[in-house]
Amino acid sequence: MLPAVWPGDLLTIQRAVYDEIAAGDIVLVLRDHRFFIHRLVGWQLGRDGLLSVTRGDAMPQDDPPAAASEVLGRVASIRRGNRSFVPSRRVSMLHSALAWMLCRWSRFRSLALRIHGAYSQAVSLTSAAQADHEKKPVIAALKRCATQNQVHPGIASWITSSLSRTFHP
Repeated sequence: MLPAVWPGDLLTIQRAVYDEIAAGDIVLVLRDHRFFIHRLVGWQLGRDGLLSVTRGDAMPQDDPPAAASEVLGRVASIRRGNRSFVPSRRVSMLHSALAWMLCRWSRFRSLALRIHGAYSQAVSLTSAAQADHEKKPVIAALKRCATQNQVHPGIASWITSSLSRTFHP
């Protein structure tokens, strides 16, 4: 569900029946004994009753229709790092463009996931450092990761500068 949901996000699922879920909601669906978090495109009437049509934001086509009973609920909130937010039903043009690139360019997707992973790691280190009122260990850890080729030096530099701004309002 990139770019709306990223690895490491904590999702709060609210149980809801079909008439409480609208197109654009991010929903939890049980299909073929697997869970999927995708955006609801809409409802359609089939031979077996009401069917949901979903699609991942970075997917080129809709998922196969699922029975309304397979829609277990909707995402009520997303917790990313130290902040929580309610996902929007509307998809912005920037979000759509980013989803299109993530869908079609595997190198871009890999780079985006690596940047997200490095940033998430830095934020978690920052939280620990803020609790101890120290920033030097975080920046030192990032520089160490960059020199050991665990994180691209440019990415480490960008995160380090972001952290410096965070610590000095």
